[in-house]
Amino acid sequence: MTAQRTLDWMLVVTRLSHLFLRTLREDPADAEVTSHRLLVRAGYIRRQAPGIFAWLPLGLRVKARLEQIIREEMAAAGAQEVHFPALMPREPYEATGRWEEYGDGIFHLHDRKGADYLLAPTHEEAFTLLVKDLYSSYKDLPVTLYQIQDKYRDEARPRAGLLRGREFTMKDAYSFDYTDAGLDASYSAQRDAYERIFQRLGLEYAIVQADAGAMGGSRSEEFLHPTAVGEDTFVRSAGGYAANVEAFTTLAPDPLPIEGLGTPELFDTPDAASIEAVVAASNNALAGEYRAADTLKNVVLALTHLDGTRELVVVGLPGDREVDTKRAEVAFAPADVEPATESDFATHNARDLWDAAGAPLRPVLLKGYIGPALWDEASATWRQFLGHSAAQFRPEQRIRYLLDPRVVDGTRWITGANIDQKHVHSLVAGRDFAGDGFVEVATVREGDPAPDGSGPVTLARGTEIGHVFQLGRKYAEALGLKVLDENGKLVTVTMGSYGIGVTRILAIIAELNNDAKGLIWPASVAPFDVHVVATGKDATAFALAESLSAELEAAGFDVLYDDRRKVSPGVKFGDAELVGVPQIVIVGRGAADGQVELWDRRTGDRDVVPAVEAVARLRA
Repeated sequence: MTAQRTLDWMLVVTRLSHLFLRTLREDPADAEVTSHRLLVRAGYIRRQAPGIFAWLPLGLRVKARLEQIIREEMAAAGAQEVHFPALMPREPYEATGRWEEYGDGIFHLHDRKGADYLLAPTHEEAFTLLVKDLYSSYKDLPVTLYQIQDKYRDEARPRAGLLRGREFTMKDAYSFDYTDAGLDASYSAQRDAYERIFQRLGLEYAIVQADAGAMGGSRSEEFLHPTAVGEDTFVRSAGGYAANVEAFTTLAPDPLPIEGLGTPELFDTPDAASIEAVVAASNNALAGEYRAADTLKNVVLALTHLDGTRELVVVGLPGDREVDTKRAEVAFAPADVEPATESDFATHNARDLWDAAGAPLRPVLLKGYIGPALWDEASATWRQFLGHSAAQFRPEQRIRYLLDPRVVDGTRWITGANIDQKHVHSLVAGRDFAGDGFVEVATVREGDPAPDGSGPVTLARGTEIGHVFQLGRKYAEALGLKVLDENGKLVTVTMGSYGIGVTRILAIIAELNNDAKGLIWPASVAPFDVHVVATGKDATAFALAESLSAELEAAGFDVLYDDRRKVSPGVKFGDAELVGVPQIVIVGRGAADGQVELWDRRTGDRDVVPAVEAVARLRA
């Protein structure tokens, strides 16, 4: 019987009259997505604060079923379960630099003696120190440890119920090897286990290249579930390339020859502070057919570093692209990134600037007219204005200038002239200006070439359900985790990290399995195998429902029995549809003749059968 429980302690008939459950007929006011709406209405979770939920008996049952599947596959992959506290001291995170890196993204607190703690968002440090404490030889390795535990992040915008919360349950595993080949094997074992887990849960997934972020490390892959309500965007090509947009790398064109290109020229662009207006003014003034892609947009970003200092950075990118916030956060991590504010512009433009010879300079960041070079009347040439190659400025006054990878040497651009109401055309990269480097912050679009040459990419939305990293030796080096190898030499251990969002997956399963009436859980994670509903006022129906429930329980089914005597059939059926147990047995008018109705919520099929055949039919 495929639906039979593996959690023996659950195998007892649960009476609905005693179950801590109240269903709701109205949607919660703050529910944005279907899973949030139905999980609250059906009595699985209750909101405590933004992004924080209490788990009720039904919710805990589904969560336990999901966790059991994970535990089975972790065991099959050779991982062993441990459990760490959520409350962790500052020192290990400070040793790895993550106390500062996480910034406002975690919950900090103090004990009565003033010692610093945090509610752990993840536990690399704890796992590393545990293995360091107990293991000292290569003979002890490899080992993979995991836990299923609540995590905490001070999410700025919790939303969508369990999909983006401040408290959530994760399975996080960590592998420890002393060779890179060993790490590859451990990584593959966990990656394969993830595929089995998601297949058992019936979840579609795409494996995409990902950025490791604050976790660090080298190889990084995300398991994304494609869904319209997903917060992640990923790309894939027909040739097999797949990556989230943060990890996508631009296929830069080859440099072009510079010899023979015309000189830059100023032209009037009245009231042209937007790309659209610049294009229109260019076509009018230059009698051309220019497009947004021919313009060089210069976006000013403000970076707030871990020490609190604020730095302005200018990014030059083609005018038909925008800055993607998530890509910018990855590119400039661990600094916080935001568009420069009016205050940033005012503060910068109010400074007294002096050139290397001590002469006063007053160039400003003129919104709408910013460019990488400016016209120098004295030398009658265009001189670099932005970037470290802007030699006329003192080093401490220069603004970093980073370029999109498409802005290669030899490309010609229309861009701001750093003069009000004027732009410049034919400004050539590599001749008239240069960047301090390249940065991947521009939006990724349908049809962009995949970096591996496998063709154009398409975009899709998804939600992250798992992430696997090859951390390497970052944490082991920071915390001194070494073992003796075969030659008696101390070597630094190499690590992998593997996470699954348990509560997020539960919400996704709810998103996928419902209808207009309520939830329809897959058998693998349903809170019960069978929901027996006794209807009417005839004692015969309740007696038959009672005996059938006991028989089902004895046969290995986990049973929810609606034994409420003063509740109408309509209310009982409504609750059954809302709660979402996939198999329902209705005991009512046919009870006197020994007949019951089997109702499969997954298919909608309803069959009247003799009660004596019900167990066999459900087992089949």
